[in-house]
Amino acid sequence: MIKDILLKIIKGFYGVVIIVVLWHLLSILIGSNMVPSPKTTIYELLRLLKNDFIYHILYSMYRILGAILISLIIGIPVGIAIGMSDLIDKIISPVVYLLYPIPKIAFLPIFMVMFGIDDKSKIILMVTIIVFQILIVTRDAVKETDKDVLISARVMKFTKIDTIIKVIIPSIAPKVFSALRVSIGIAISALFFSENYATKYGIGYYIMNAWSMVDYKGMFAGVLALSIMSLIIFKIIDLLEKKICPWV
Repeated sequence: MIKDILLKIIKGFYGVVIIVVLWHLLSILIGSNMVPSPKTTIYELLRLLKNDFIYHILYSMYRILGAILISLIIGIPVGIAIGMSDLIDKIISPVVYLLYPIPKIAFLPIFMVMFGIDDKSKIILMVTIIVFQILIVTRDAVKETDKDVLISARVMKFTKIDTIIKVIIPSIAPKVFSALRVSIGIAISALFFSENYATKYGIGYYIMNAWSMVDYKGMFAGVLALSIMSLIIFKIIDLLEKKICPWV
């Protein structure tokens, strides 16, 4: 038991140690003025957290978590509907295939014109990135559901709602979480880009503003904060998966 716990701790910190060592070597090779050391960056981040930097983190968290929630609310029901109905599949899938490959970042100016320059356009941009992943994976997972299980549900006279809740959703849940992990990284990249326009708060805005002011310590502190935020989101997804899908 103790051995397993120690292995988990070592596994968790192994990646951090490697990154910190490489970062420190890079700071020595290039110079600490341009690439601050990990220690300097951590101190700078702690100093910033005493000021208003926390607002940048909260705004970014609000935008990305809002986009995730909206994407799940839209993507899962639509994906289930497409997966369970050949007619809906024929109607919606061609539209999805047409829109999915388009780089969503190109839509930011359009969204800003249509929905304004505030948070709505930024959240909608991330939704367009995440929702297609969720929708397509959900649809495919529904189609791959064991036919024998579905036949058993019909024999037991499950209603369509019962079938969805008791059979379909438990079957597709692990794949939905996997799709969410894949799309989160891309969505956070889009968040970073979108926060450089028409906003005063957000980690992306802070990083680029620090870069323009030649404040490399602040810039690296912002990057570190963005990395920690992303890690926290991934850990939340992992915990939710363990809670919702204990059989995985």
